[in-house]
Amino acid sequence: MTVPRGSLILVPNTLDFGIAGAAPDVQDVLPMLVIRTAARLTHWVAENAKTTRAFLKRVDAIAPLAQPLQTLSIVELPRPQKGARGAPAADLGALLAPALQGIDLGLISEAGLPAIADPGAALVQAAHAADVNVIALPGPSSLLLALAASGLNGQSFAFVGYLPVEATERSARIRELEALSRRACQTQLMIETPYRNDALLGALLAHLQPATRLSVSCGLTMPTAFTRSDSIQGWKARPTTLPADVPAVFSLLAP
Repeated sequence: MTVPRGSLILVPNTLDFGIAGAAPDVQDVLPMLVIRTAARLTHWVAENAKTTRAFLKRVDAIAPLAQPLQTLSIVELPRPQKGARGAPAADLGALLAPALQGIDLGLISEAGLPAIADPGAALVQAAHAADVNVIALPGPSSLLLALAASGLNGQSFAFVGYLPVEATERSARIRELEALSRRACQTQLMIETPYRNDALLGALLAHLQPATRLSVSCGLTMPTAFTRSDSIQGWKARPTTLPADVPAVFSLLAP
């Protein structure tokens, strides 16, 4: 007799990274469908097991977990090699064992939607290859929230990830993205490690043209969240210091 397969369920996380004093109520960010689904799952694949346990503690306060937290199976995704695009899907097939045995398996990211700017995409690819049903639950995406709040072109946009840290490479990449944005009338979105937020802002202000529009969204869904969208000329006329401990999304659109 064939055992029915479980599903790989993509469970959204909050965007606050559990930052003390900044985290909103989970119910203010995630639908109850997500909270109830997370509460019933007993097997997980996670970007980070520690933060997943912290997330499930918040879930448990609203919808009791199906079994004690310490008994849940939480397996971390393998770290992709530096410079690699992520582990090949074939290397992740073993993580799908619960689903192949008929048990629903949760996939969770550090923040936001799994598999969006997240290494979990490789596991989703492996699930499709293994004929495991994939279910994506609704939840916040910092990229789309930032784009919506920016006032920039939401009809054509691209997420380009992190820019180079080395100054010469970074400046060249900024000019390349500005030229692409101008040519395609396309919004370019990027992120940075929070402690380098101000450094990236400074580089963008130094290398973008005065009329190019730049939007920065900080701490989305948190009580202190803000979005500022202005021309480079406007940013320079009214400087803003960005927090060094809160995630930010940067968006640019060249005229």
